[in-house]
Order: sequence, then structure tokens, then C-alpha cells
Amino acid sequence: MFNKKRALLFFIGITICFTSLQISAQSDYSNYSKLTQKIKSLQRANSSNSKLEELTTTIGGHKIWALTLSKGEAKNKPAIAIVSGVDGSHILGPEMAVNIAENILKEHADVLENTTFYIFPNMSPNATENYFSSLKHYNNGNAKNTDDDRDGEVNEDPFDDLNKDGLITMMRVEDITGDYTKLKEDERVLVKADNNKGEKGTYKLFSEGIDNDKDGLFNEDGKGGILFNKNFSYNYKYFTAGAGEHPVSEKEHRDLLAFLYDQWNIFAIVTLGPENNLSTPVKYNASGAKKRVVSSILKEDAALNKFLSDKYNTITKTKDAPSSKGKGGSFFEWSYFHFGKLALSTPGWWVPQVKDSTKKASKNNVANYLNWAEKENISNAFVTWKQVNHPDFPNQKVEIGGIAPYKMINPPYQMVTEISKKHTDFILELAKMQPNITLQNLTSEAVGNGITRISVDVHNSGLLPTHTAMGKKSRWLRKIKVAVTLNKNQQIISGREITLVNSIDGDSTKKFSWLIKGNGSVGIEAGTSHTGIDTATIKLK
Repeated sequence: MFNKKRALLFFIGITICFTSLQISAQSDYSNYSKLTQKIKSLQRANSSNSKLEELTTTIGGHKIWALTLSKGEAKNKPAIAIVSGVDGSHILGPEMAVNIAENILKEHADVLENTTFYIFPNMSPNATENYFSSLKHYNNGNAKNTDDDRDGEVNEDPFDDLNKDGLITMMRVEDITGDYTKLKEDERVLVKADNNKGEKGTYKLFSEGIDNDKDGLFNEDGKGGILFNKNFSYNYKYFTAGAGEHPVSEKEHRDLLAFLYDQWNIFAIVTLGPENNLSTPVKYNASGAKKRVVSSILKEDAALNKFLSDKYNTITKTKDAPSSKGKGGSFFEWSYFHFGKLALSTPGWWVPQVKDSTKKASKNNVANYLNWAEKENISNAFVTWKQVNHPDFPNQKVEIGGIAPYKMINPPYQMVTEISKKHTDFILELAKMQPNITLQNLTSEAVGNGITRISVDVHNSGLLPTHTAMGKKSRWLRKIKVAVTLNKNQQIISGREITLVNSIDGDSTKKFSWLIKGNGSVGIEAGTSHTGIDTATIKLK
């Protein structure tokens, strides 16, 4: 009887625990606090293979975390940096970054024997918190007060929730002088009227709000802040809202760059953000590549980008990707043009093309999204247009509505695990292809008079080149050092004691030989921080 009672109590306990787990199962994206908790828990559970550092604290009081994954000394192996949260509206990125770290630590820890990962889950924590605010809206800046309209006042024209639904959407005003008209295939959507097709505009379109400062603009100077993805040095847009007073003006930017510049072993940077050169590779432009300030990817790097894009599309099975290039001041652009690294970027997800009964997809992105949302039974994707009384348009019909914030940019949360898994697989494939310098075919041959010929093949066994073309052009990346270490009674007759090699292509070799007089053994060393360093000892004849 006693055993039965204990068994019953045990069963009840298990049931309660299981029910509690179900109740607490995550159903939406992680806010700053929850994401921080996830990162710390992951690191504690894998302390032998990971290290968590506080990179800096933003002006808004949020800590920026740097998570290093490695077996042994991190700096002794080629590394991939994964940087996320570069755009506050892309809340998928931080979630993906933590999931990728977890996937590597729990399921693919063997990769850490040869590759180090530096992961920065969220570089815009102040901005991403807007997703979780009581008033959900796009505000991608940090917490710095800014005068975005440069009128001498700060934050005087913020967002206004006119229909009291907790969302900032759009505002359409019926006006014969407007530039917008309803899309024929879906009248919920407004598009620019095409005069060449005989269309006339009947609406003006604004962000939902009130012209608080009476300058004719809406919500142009709220709590703007400095946008992480506008404040980098390449193609920096001066005097642009959200760009800051000068490049790299913010703590989070300076401290990230200081960290990256110290890690000479980084060979690639993967950005999880709005730019996309993975599903759709960047194209080479000859005139842009020849400019004094280069504005095009270099030819060899374009070919490499295409090769990696094919790998990415095969592994992630993505298609129908929208074109998305850097708009100036972005981290992705900086990582290639100014840092000279292998720079890869992806938003991780975009709205799939939905075809109708005639097997055609809408050419309008918003209409396509609404078709997809209907197919996926997403009920809160669109705010139905509803008329409101507006103080700035007293005698006109004003309606509030449109796509709910964040919906078109980020997938439903239940899709995040699978998206993260696919991108983990791609990053693991990238690690397999990393540049890797090894010494091969090392031989010694007596040539007379106490002289020995030493020969060796310095081989890059990885599929990726040791340096990008931009890296070679920038002269910033460390070159491959091939060196001979001699004893006191030894002398080099022919060949250099130290040779610096600009680059070695993937699966390629450079041959070296020396004539050395003396006896005993000499040491041979080849490589650099981001390719690994191989050493060998060979006896003189």
C-alpha cells in the first residue's frame, strides 16, 4: 500500500513538472533580460569550452556580451566572428546567435578543436527592446538623445498611438494631391501611383502620429538615438538621422572594433542582419573596384562570394531572397571594405513567395506577405484600416492601419529553431573550409661540403584562400610567415631566414627550399594567426 502511494505521488509530481514545462515553454522572442539569462546559463553549462565577457555597457545601461567558444587557447586557432543585433528591427538575429552557440556547444563541440567562435548576440539591446514595449514600434537607435531634424530641440515629435492598439503602423489620408493609390490585387495595400499607366494618386501616406512640432513631418524627432548599423566608417552618411556626429561615435562600436582588431585569428565575419550576400552574392563592378576609394567587391572575392552563396543555398534550401545591400555606415560593409575579412551577411529569413492559382506570385512585397500570412494562419499580421479624427487633417478622411511592426521582417517564433539549425550547418561547413597552413613533403638532401638542401611544401589545405583580395589590398591582415630557426653552428647559404607570403589560394601550395651549412637540426615554421601555424624539425645531413 505504501509503495502504491509513493508511486502515485511520484506520478503526480512528474505530471506537474511536465505541465509546468509546457506552460513555461517559450512562445515568443527573448527580451534583453531573458536573452542574457540564456547566454549565462549556456556558458555555465559549458564552462570548459566557453568564456563570457562583458564587452561594454551602453548609454542605456544594457550590457553587450561577447561569448567565445573554443577548446584550449582561443587565439591559437582560426576564428569566425558572428555578430548579431546590428539592426534593432531584426529580432530574429539575437535569437539565432544564441541558438547557433548552443547547437555548436551541445551537438558539434568537436569543431572547437580547430576553430574558435567569437559570438556577439546583440549589439543593439536598447533598440530590440522596443519589440517588447507597451507601444510596439520601430526605433532602431540606442538611448542617446538626438536632434534628428536638427531644429535645436530634442525628442519633440515622438510616436503617437492614435487608434490605441499598442502598435505604430501607418496613416493614410484621402487627398487628391497624394502620390499613393490602392493596389488593384489587394486594396489594403497602398502603392505609388504610376502616371505612365494612367494611375492617379488619391492618398497621402505617413507614419501613424501627430505633427507635434508643426513642421509638416510626422514622428521625425522622437527618441531616435544612434543606429548601430549606420555608425561605421565605410561610406558613412554624414548629417543623416541616426548616423551620429561622426563614425564609430558610440561605446558599443568602439569596443566591438577594439575587440575585433585584437583578434588576429579571425578569418571570417558572419553578420546576422538586414544585408544579404549569402543567398544572393554581391556582383563585381569593374569601375567601382578601380576607384581610389573602392566601392565594389573585388573580382576574386566576388567569385568566392558566389561559391559560398551556392553552399549556403544548398544547405539552408533558401530561395526568392530579396536584394539587400549595405546603405552606408553598416557593419557588414565595414567588415569587408575596411577590415578586409571574408564578410558574409544574411537576415536568416524572408517572406517566401506565395503563388496563386495561376502559379504567379505577387510582385508587391506587402501583398505577398499578406498572402503568406493568410496561408500560415497568422491572424495579427495586419491592422485593418480604421478612420480616426486627426487634429492635423480636420476636414479629411484619415485612417490608421497596415502591417503590424516586425511581422514582415521576422518569422513566427516557432520557426526560429529550424532556421537556426540550418544556419548552424552552414557555419560548420564554413569552418571545414577555413584556411589551414600545413608543412608537407619536408625533405633534406646532402649536397657536399657540409651543406644540406631543405625543401618543403607550404600547403593551404582549406578550400578558402588565406586572404581575401581586399585583405591583401588593405595591407592590414598579417601575411603568412615562413621561417627557419637555426642553431649557433648553422648558416643559411641560400634562401631567406624569414619570408612573408601575401596569400595562398585554397587547396594550393608554395614551395620553399634552403641551403644550410652545419650539423644538427633546424626548425621550420609556417602560417599566421588566422590560418594556424605548423612547425617541424628536420635533421641536417
